[in-house]
Amino acid sequence: MTLSLANRYASLPIAYRLYLPQEWAADAERRRQAKVPRTVGFRSKPEIALDQLRAACAAGVPRGVVLMDAGYGNHSRLRAAVTELDLTYVAGILSSTSVWAPGTAPLPPRPWSGRGRVPKRLRRDFLHRPLSVKALALALPAAAWQRVTWCEGSDDWLASRFARLRVRAAHHDHKLSAPRAQEWLLIEWPEGEAEPTKYWLSSLPEEITFDRLVNIAKLRWRIERDYRELKQEVGLGHYEGRGWRGFHHHASMCIAAYGFLICEQQTIPPSGPGSAPPFEEPALPQGRRLRGTADPHRTAHPRLHRHRETPSHRRPRQEPATMSLLSTDIPTPRAVQF
Repeated sequence: MTLSLANRYASLPIAYRLYLPQEWAADAERRRQAKVPRTVGFRSKPEIALDQLRAACAAGVPRGVVLMDAGYGNHSRLRAAVTELDLTYVAGILSSTSVWAPGTAPLPPRPWSGRGRVPKRLRRDFLHRPLSVKALALALPAAAWQRVTWCEGSDDWLASRFARLRVRAAHHDHKLSAPRAQEWLLIEWPEGEAEPTKYWLSSLPEEITFDRLVNIAKLRWRIERDYRELKQEVGLGHYEGRGWRGFHHHASMCIAAYGFLICEQQTIPPSGPGSAPPFEEPALPQGRRLRGTADPHRTAHPRLHRHRETPSHRRPRQEPATMSLLSTDIPTPRAVQF
């Protein structure tokens, strides 16, 4: 499980944790063989994800929109916890997720009869019920769908058909005393498909543009593409050890190497030359030289000098980073294969 920091130029995992199932957490012999630390107990995936987000916020990581795939986004408690951290999100959801259609909401609590406790819970009945997002999408008129382009692919620009509406999530709201806030429901229905293929709920502001909403939701392609490179090119998926600590050490080294590579790529055309790095570099005291770094003296040819100054007008505009939760399918150590 990872938490990645991303923008449209690059992405990099900043938190990494192997998921330990409950049956493994309770098996002393398995834990001994895999050298799982005693301090590591069972945590559900949403709980681990929330821990990673809290740690990132406490460490001062730039706050951005939290992107979640459906494995996380379908948990209403996790979405609520992200909101409590003062973060917005774009969360993938399943087609069966229930919502209140635009202009509708759960019924208010029953009027008090004058006896017993005052009713506080919201209601729904046989006629007044929420809809699944799939049913809502299929009922939309043709005019609701719009073709949106979000990025340039290897052969052509990537585009698809989308619709968006303001809805309220309905999961277990009959246990609440007030309706949930309205949020965006974003739906993708590519041309030629028999039905919509993807759904998202988003707490981004109501005034956000359609294109911007799609661009943020689709930024996950960057993280998923970078993960393929991490696994295949840098070796994240090639670990053959048997221990918990060794696996995490291997992952840390691969992520560090990948971070170095994506920063170096910004100095090579077409990303460069001399482009600013995709993520902000930590400040070092003036004159400080890290052990093992190249000699900072200039080369004979100025275009080959890696420490040259880049004119400010040639540096790309930096965009706010996005935090993305990803449940990976990286092969785990044989002794801890789940």
